[in-house]
Amino acid sequence: MTTRKLSAYRFAICIDNAEYPAALETHKIYRVLMDKEAEREGDLRVVDESGEDYLYPAEYFVLVDLPRGTVRALSKSFTRGFQQAG
Repeated sequence: MTTRKLSAYRFAICIDNAEYPAALETHKIYRVLMDKEAEREGDLRVVDESGEDYLYPAEYFVLVDLPRGTVRALSKSFTRGFQQAG
């Protein structure tokens, strides 16, 4: 896994999972990966319930600005989850 600056981490809350109920939970925070091309197309690259990243319509999410300490805690949490799964 590559090391990124905390500012590179973005998070979003799912507000619509109608077409993907097995992959997304409404009102849950998801990690968003940078993908400029996808964003130009109106999508977000999101790490979903499978633990893999997929493209979803950006309108299914609200991007959130979180305090630095919260971003740090979430980033560590996601990293631990990936290490345990692997």
